[in-house]
Amino acid sequence: MAANRSTADRRARIEEMRRAEQARERRNRILTIGISSVVVLGLVGFGTVVLKKKADEDAAKEAAAKAPIAAEKSWDPKKLGRNHVETPVKYDTKPPVGGDHHPVWMNCDGEVYKKPIPETNAVHSLEHGAVWVTYSKKAPAADVAKLEKKVDNTTYTLMSPVDDQPGAIMLSAWGKQVTVDGADDPRIDAFFTKYVKGPQTPEPGAACTGGVGADGAAGAGMGQ
Repeated sequence: MAANRSTADRRARIEEMRRAEQARERRNRILTIGISSVVVLGLVGFGTVVLKKKADEDAAKEAAAKAPIAAEKSWDPKKLGRNHVETPVKYDTKPPVGGDHHPVWMNCDGEVYKKPIPETNAVHSLEHGAVWVTYSKKAPAADVAKLEKKVDNTTYTLMSPVDDQPGAIMLSAWGKQVTVDGADDPRIDAFFTKYVKGPQTPEPGAACTGGVGADGAAGAGMGQ
């Protein structure tokens, strides 16, 4: 009789332990599902925020690309020659914004030139979609330094001094040009956004490397 009660007690304890273990497993499953749900919701929420931010940035860039730039000058691209020549070219603007040019372009992958560069090579860079930042001796040194940093960090741009240009700081693209008030002028960012490899580019996809560097040596690029 006592043996039967002992066996029954053991069975009861085992059953109680089994039920407790099952309860723990259920709690753990619920906890795991809850944590997973929170993580998934957090990731979804984060992804939504990131996608919205990117969409907003893209919309802002698109709007900036379409917005007119104050005091910007434009030239009819059909009237800008595109012949390759190795003789001097007399341009109607200073700096030039297009026209016949040298067969080899100036390197323009964020290049800062401390000395004047050949106009005919620079015009070829504009044909490839580059923006050319120029400054005269009237430009404050602090502004020049800021612009050098911006150009250095922006592909398809180049910068050089042009002492006899009409404005202290000017930006040129193919058929486009603007004179700005200083390095903090908001039109600089607008001009970069709109015209660095912009829709005005006669030769989209053409290189900004492999041309002429600061030492005047030409790379492999010819005839594009």
